[in-house]
Amino acid sequence: MQEDDNAPLWLPRLAAQGGPRFLQIADALQAAVADGSLAPGDRLPPQRLLAAQLGVDLTTITRAYDEAKRRHLLEGRGARGTYVAAPKVEWGAVLDLSMNIPPPPEGVDFGDLLKQGLSQVLLGADAELLMTYQLGGGSDADREAGARWLAPMLGDVDARQVVVCPGAQAAIAALILALTEPGDVILAEPTAYPGLMAAAAPFGRRIVAVEADPHGMLPERLEQACRQHQPRLVYLNPTLQNPTAITMPEHRRREIASVAERCRVRIIEDDPYWLLADAPPPPIATFAPGQVYYLSTLSKCLTPGLRIAFVVLRDAHERERFLIALRSFALMAAPLTAALATQWILDGSAAALMDGVRKEARLRHRMARDILAGRYSGTGDGLHVWLELPGYWSSAELVRATRSEGIAVMPAEAFATSSGLVTADAIRISLGSIQERGRLQAGLRRLSQLLARQP
Repeated sequence: MQEDDNAPLWLPRLAAQGGPRFLQIADALQAAVADGSLAPGDRLPPQRLLAAQLGVDLTTITRAYDEAKRRHLLEGRGARGTYVAAPKVEWGAVLDLSMNIPPPPEGVDFGDLLKQGLSQVLLGADAELLMTYQLGGGSDADREAGARWLAPMLGDVDARQVVVCPGAQAAIAALILALTEPGDVILAEPTAYPGLMAAAAPFGRRIVAVEADPHGMLPERLEQACRQHQPRLVYLNPTLQNPTAITMPEHRRREIASVAERCRVRIIEDDPYWLLADAPPPPIATFAPGQVYYLSTLSKCLTPGLRIAFVVLRDAHERERFLIALRSFALMAAPLTAALATQWILDGSAAALMDGVRKEARLRHRMARDILAGRYSGTGDGLHVWLELPGYWSSAELVRATRSEGIAVMPAEAFATSSGLVTADAIRISLGSIQERGRLQAGLRRLSQLLARQP
C-alpha cells in the first residue's frame, strides 16, 4: 500500500496471503462501518483515487464496492458518488402466518408480468377510459373475461350476468346491503370468514350460526334455522373453507341446494379457493342457479393487488340493486387493474400464474405436514391449515406465546360467527404470506417447538 497523508484511516493494509484483495477491501469497509469509523452518509473516495492509494487496479476497487453494496454497506448516488448506506431495516421481522394470500410462484417475475400486461393494456385500450368512472360493473371486455374465469366452476356463463367488483369484501358487503334490511338474519357456519361479520355488523344485520359437521353445514339444521329465523341470506364458503379447510362433498352441496329452494332462501357462495383445490365438487350454484349468488375473487389465487372479484347475478333487477349498493361505498373496481386482470385472463398469464400458485401451495403443505407431523390435518392444497391445539394450550394463550416468539397466527375466536360457539381451541396457519420458503420453514419449526411444550 502506498503512503498518502490524505488516505482515509479505515483503509486496510493488503496482505499477500489475505485472500482476494477486493474481499479484503470489502471486509475493511464492513469493519469500519461496524466500529463507527465510517458513518451512514459518509462519501467514499472515487474508485480511481482509492485504487491509487491502495496500489491496485481499478477493477479490484469496482469489485470491492460491488461486494460492499451486496452486503448493504454502500449505495451509489449516480454522479454524486458512493456513500455509506443507512442500516438496512428488517421490516419482515415477524413471521406472518396470519394472512391468507397466494404464495409467490417459483420462476415468476411479477415486475416483468406487470410490465408486459400493462403495455398490452395500453396498446389496446383508450387511456382516457381507463382513467374515468365506469359504473356498469366493469367494461364489456372485463365481464367477458370474468365469464371465462368462471367457466371451470360454472360452465358457460352469460357475461351480462357477471359484475366486476373491487374485491370479495366489497362484493359481500354490497350483496348484504342490496338484499337485506336492518335486523334481518344471515345464516352461516359457526366459524366463517371474518369479513362476513365485518360487513354485516355496520349495516345492522344479525349473523346466526348453523351447526356444522366435518362435511360442512348440516342441511337439516339449515332447514330448521330457515323456519325459525326467516333469513334473507345464507353465507357459505364450501371449498377449502376459511378457516377449517373443509371441502363440502357433492352430496352435501345438493342437499343444501334443495333446502335453499324449499325455503326460498338465497345463498352467497363465496368460493375463492375452488381453483386451488384438488378435484373439487361442482359449486352449489350449479345445483340451484336461481338461489345462489356466486362469488370468485382473484385475490386468493393470483394476487391481492388486483382487487378484482366476479359476482354472478342472474336477475337484472337484483343486479341493478347490487350496483347501487356497491356505488354507495366502493363505487367501482379500478378500471386499470380490471383491464390488467382481463389482459392476463385473455392472454393466458392468469392461468400460468394460477398453476404456479397451486404448485407452490402444495409444496408448502408438504413442508407443513413434515414439520407439524401428527398435528397437521390439512388436505394438501389451498392456502391454510386449521390446527386443533393440544389440551394444555388455549388459542388465546398460544397466540400470545407465538407473538412473543415473533410469529403471527389467527385464533379460532377471530372466525366465530356467534360468541361462545367456538368449542375447539385451534389456530389458522396461513402458508402463503411469507415469501421465502426458508423463513416459512423457520416459522413452522418454531411453532412446532412451541406446541410441544406446555405453557
